[in-house]
Amino acid sequence: MQAKRLVAALVAATPLFAAAQSNVTLYGILDAAISSQDTGGPEGRTTVVNSGNQSSSRFGFKGSEDLGNGLKAIFNLEAGASIDTGAADSNLFQRRAVVGLEGDFGAITLGREYSPIASVAAATDAFGQGFYGSNLSAFTTNRLTRRMNNSVSYKSASFGGLKLLAAYAAGEAKTATTPNVPNGDLKGVGLEYTLGGLYVGGAYHTIKRLATDDDKESTIGAAYKFDQLGGFELKGNWMQADRAGTPAKYKQYNLGGSMPFGMHRVYANFQQQKQGDAKGNTWALAYTYSLSKRTNLYASYADLDNNRISVFGLTSSSVTIAPPATSLGADPKVLSLGVRHTF
Repeated sequence: MQAKRLVAALVAATPLFAAAQSNVTLYGILDAAISSQDTGGPEGRTTVVNSGNQSSSRFGFKGSEDLGNGLKAIFNLEAGASIDTGAADSNLFQRRAVVGLEGDFGAITLGREYSPIASVAAATDAFGQGFYGSNLSAFTTNRLTRRMNNSVSYKSASFGGLKLLAAYAAGEAKTATTPNVPNGDLKGVGLEYTLGGLYVGGAYHTIKRLATDDDKESTIGAAYKFDQLGGFELKGNWMQADRAGTPAKYKQYNLGGSMPFGMHRVYANFQQQKQGDAKGNTWALAYTYSLSKRTNLYASYADLDNNRISVFGLTSSSVTIAPPATSLGADPKVLSLGVRHTF
């Protein structure tokens, strides 16, 4: 009788034991804003409601399973959404879709993953890669690579504050009918160093897109949080895209900071974009007010001054405003008022 009770107790406890070894979290961000925008083109100023001006609206699932001896299985599926229309913003889990292992050695993931350059750029953008005037404009079409399909990525554990980033993404461009085309593979490497409030990082990619030469992408950046100045943060970075077959390199520089005041925070950033003789300078400001730990209101303003041969644009976390290709020298500007909720 006692043996039967023991077996019954063990069977009943098994689901609880399994649950203790693994976990799954549902999370997300909902962000919508009213914007008054002017691309600098002939259509003039327009008023729109759009999604994701401070943070891209999204939902995701992430979790891990304890495999013992310090080893864990990890996964993350993250989808984007457009709050203004309710539609998906792209492929279902285009933001991130990975599975991997994590332990004392660091983490290895397979799937659709952020690139080494993306890691450095995110850590050194004063706007947190939100608000118009963020460094996300460096990742628009034919520039730097932010996310990688078909990838294997490694991020080491910290050794005295130093971390190694490495990635390989199979381009899978060759097929039975196109055996002689470049394979499209991306290879990337990066280093990050953190000490107290200091962060320094750098990363480099090559992509085999054309037979004549490789695309080359690079970035360096730094950030510092001044605890003695109430949490003031200063961030800056430099990014470059040198695409094979394109005469001029794309270059971008950013320098900005943010300062908290209780429930308030103010942000500022200066950005310069260059490609050959084309140049555009952006001044951008933003403000947030926290209603709670998960909900805030925000306002942002950005103004881009293009020279006479430029059509550079302003990019927030989900939206890019750029002049028409024929409107050389047009100067886009945008004012946004929004609300963001995280869960």
